[in-house]
Amino acid sequence: MSTDAGATSIARQQELLRRARAGSTRRTPAASGGSAAPPAPADSGPVPLSHAQRRMWLMDRLGSTGASYHVPFATRIRGPLDLTALGTALTSLVHRHEILRTRYVQRDGEPYQEVLPAPATMPVPVLDADETAARDLLEKEAARPFDLSAGAVVRALAVRHGRQDHTVLLTFHHIAVDGGSLETVAAELAELYAAAMGETGRPPLTAAPQYADYARREHAEAGHLDGELRHWSGLLADATPPRLPRRTAPLPDGDSRPAAVHTVPLAPELPGALRALGAERGATLFAVSLAAAFAALRGVTGEDDLVIGIAGTHRRGTTMRGLVGLCVNTLPIRVDTSGDPSFAELLDRVRESLLAAQEHRHIPFDLVLERLGTGARGADGTALVRVTADVLGEPTVLRLAGTSSEYVDVDTAGAKFALSYALGDTQNPVALVQYDRNALDDTTASAAAAHYAALLEAAATDPAIRLSRMPQPDPGPDGQDTAAVRDGEHPAGLVLRSHPQVADAFVLRPAAGRPALAYAVLRDSVGPTPHDLLVHLRTTLAPEAVPGAVTLLDALPRTADSAVDPTRLPGLPASSTPMGPRASAVTEGFTALLGLVPEPGDDFFALGGHSLVAVQLAERLRSALKLPLTGLDVLQARTPRALTALLDTRAGEQAAAKAATAAVRPRRTRPGTVLVTGATGGVGAFVLRELAARGRPVLALARPESAHLIAAEGVDVVEGDLTDLDGLREAVASADAIVHAACTFTRPEVDVAAMEAMTGAWRRGPFVFVSSVDAYGHPAGDRVAEESASSDPLSPYGKAKLDCEALLLRAAGTDGRGGASAVRSPIVWGPHDRLRDQLRWGATGRLYQAARRGGPIELPRPDTAGHPWYGAAWVHAAALARAVTACLDLPVHGVANACSGHVSWRELAHDLTQLLGSDSEIHETDEAHRDLDHHWHYDSSRLAAPLRALPGEERRTVLAAMIDGMSGAADDGVSAGVSDGNG
Repeated sequence: MSTDAGATSIARQQELLRRARAGSTRRTPAASGGSAAPPAPADSGPVPLSHAQRRMWLMDRLGSTGASYHVPFATRIRGPLDLTALGTALTSLVHRHEILRTRYVQRDGEPYQEVLPAPATMPVPVLDADETAARDLLEKEAARPFDLSAGAVVRALAVRHGRQDHTVLLTFHHIAVDGGSLETVAAELAELYAAAMGETGRPPLTAAPQYADYARREHAEAGHLDGELRHWSGLLADATPPRLPRRTAPLPDGDSRPAAVHTVPLAPELPGALRALGAERGATLFAVSLAAAFAALRGVTGEDDLVIGIAGTHRRGTTMRGLVGLCVNTLPIRVDTSGDPSFAELLDRVRESLLAAQEHRHIPFDLVLERLGTGARGADGTALVRVTADVLGEPTVLRLAGTSSEYVDVDTAGAKFALSYALGDTQNPVALVQYDRNALDDTTASAAAAHYAALLEAAATDPAIRLSRMPQPDPGPDGQDTAAVRDGEHPAGLVLRSHPQVADAFVLRPAAGRPALAYAVLRDSVGPTPHDLLVHLRTTLAPEAVPGAVTLLDALPRTADSAVDPTRLPGLPASSTPMGPRASAVTEGFTALLGLVPEPGDDFFALGGHSLVAVQLAERLRSALKLPLTGLDVLQARTPRALTALLDTRAGEQAAAKAATAAVRPRRTRPGTVLVTGATGGVGAFVLRELAARGRPVLALARPESAHLIAAEGVDVVEGDLTDLDGLREAVASADAIVHAACTFTRPEVDVAAMEAMTGAWRRGPFVFVSSVDAYGHPAGDRVAEESASSDPLSPYGKAKLDCEALLLRAAGTDGRGGASAVRSPIVWGPHDRLRDQLRWGATGRLYQAARRGGPIELPRPDTAGHPWYGAAWVHAAALARAVTACLDLPVHGVANACSGHVSWRELAHDLTQLLGSDSEIHETDEAHRDLDHHWHYDSSRLAAPLRALPGEERRTVLAAMIDGMSGAADDGVSAGVSDGNG
């Protein structure tokens, strides 16, 4: 049977995969109609994360998910689509459901969720592309990272193929939605769109239930689940993860797809036959398909005692109808397949296990895992639930009035489990397996799909058939486990030699009570680290076959007859207890976070560790030792000895890199590289975009937890910040040009020390410093020419900018250094979360908050204190980025102002009240408040050309975008001491 579905059913099959990723459940759409205001939260305090959300948040913090927890929802819409009405409908949807405007932050190391104010508008960007180009656009948009701390968990994109032909993509983060949520989203968007189009006569939408209330209820009920916890703990106490066939080689070079799917078409009448079989045995179609999954997994693993996870749901009763949020829960189903039962008998066992699971479905699976501790994993750290099963229905599509709709698959190339079975109960039914390609090879997965399909057909034909007589899986081309020992060689040696970057390998078999030792020779001087290879072995081999360590050698020592000489191989030291400051830091970290002093070989999980503790331990060690480390590293290393060895390796790599940098000018593989600091900030983000548009390679400085937000084609990320002076010097030394856009705002001594370190390491190319007009202080006149002398009083922020400029300009042109440009910026506006901070402080913050509250706005009257005008200069972030990059090609060799325009306080107050729908009254007074005592116009002739506003950069348009998504912190008062700094 072919493993490729027909072209006409590909979209449907991929929808099955998407719904599997989203944890889909079927439900009845909410009542439809116009918009209704959401109810007020029951509690204004911090909202805890639900257990399902906590899992999503931890996976995001660990950095191990990529786009696998993105939920793309795309529809091809043909007909007269009104994009303005769609934007209005989406805005109303986000107003109704607080979970779609919720961010995730920490307090005392614990995460909580915070609802942000409803945005004024939700943008729906439009791009023109034909069908071929659209595929790439949609996949890139769906894979674009989310920043959960910023609250943007939904975004929209419309791709226009023709005048009445569009593909609309909504991308959600799984922390905010599940499959049932998408049905609510589709139903409500259709009603809200009709209302925005002016249709009347529809009943209004009922008030939406809010996810925060659900999360609070879940936490309140957690203390009353002892009975369910005892049930699950007893059921799973001695369970082990299924032993799947392991791939022996990593993915080929250039093949970066971490997940894939195989589908096998089924006869159209097969789901009906299976449904009838279930009815005869008092079981559902889901139970029948799950029984087939158990039979298939038994054939793959050769085991009788198996666990398969299913997606349960907490959606029960009318109170949760129409709830948008993550309400799925993993239910582990344990079934004994021993005794060669018939398929009908196996179905009875599965049905009983399902009923018991449903009776105890209320407890979050995470609590069960915490109770099981190390028992929730295999000896190699493998999770108990590696395999899942589901039945998936027809795709959800967005149906808008006056148009036709067709589902569009957008692949995020992610798999959350090693193997997932699914029956597609659709018009064109299929058997489907989704799999993690790092755990299972393509041939095995393809055979698994064919085997699952054959089992479904056999069960429908003869349910009395014994499992031993049912179709068996293809044993593979060589008829045996590819990870097995061949010719007496240790399996780890086979796996290492199959690695494309390993030229030779040898495994020293263990002495009594000691682990095996592996040795590898790389093909090139640059390649995987010993830790990387050890992790690869752990994910490929059975636990008992994994060596205790991997050592890299330049060559294997050999005897005269070319055999490996084991007497000349390095081994473990006599004492295997790690020593030194890194070992002490690891021990102290384990002790502080887990409450006991570990032995070198103690397992992190056995000591009670879990994902959140791994994140906390990594952050603690990274800060103390100044070495790169992630929570995922902790989970993979697992023991103090292994974690210390990993840190020792990274310290050695760091020291070698520093020595090489000090000895010779580093080899640069990409000429013209620009170092950008502050790349995750508002200004830096636009600088990265501008450099990318110009094709300039970039080295971006970012903290480890933010690095994934800026990693892109042409951008290399170096971890660090302004307090890491050695790291700054190394980064500067490796670049051909510098754009310094980072700033602490509140710690001027740090800013000046960082500039001193950078200019000291600067040896070539231009240097552009994003400074501030605050460096001018308070000039006596109303017009300020470029490079005018500064006037007291200067704020500490402005004084630090001036000091940094002086350091830069003194160094420029000496010892081979290039030209320098200090680009003084006023208020920076633009659609970026960091730039919205301009609406939280200083003059703009004062006006914004007054307009938001609807209170009176008092402004200085023109001619107050002899000044004809009060207001501020401003610049769009994109225009500032153009000006900054222009200075790389043509340095100004001094100071230049970057002002796109000036706005009076009256104009700004008028814009804010209109955009916010505020009732604030504007009054003029004869006094100028300290924050509003700003009356200067700044000349900007030197950079006039790149500063010229482009379409979409108009002040009112950008201000509207900045207001969208503002958090409640905007109402907490105005920060003192900063008036016109460049956000």
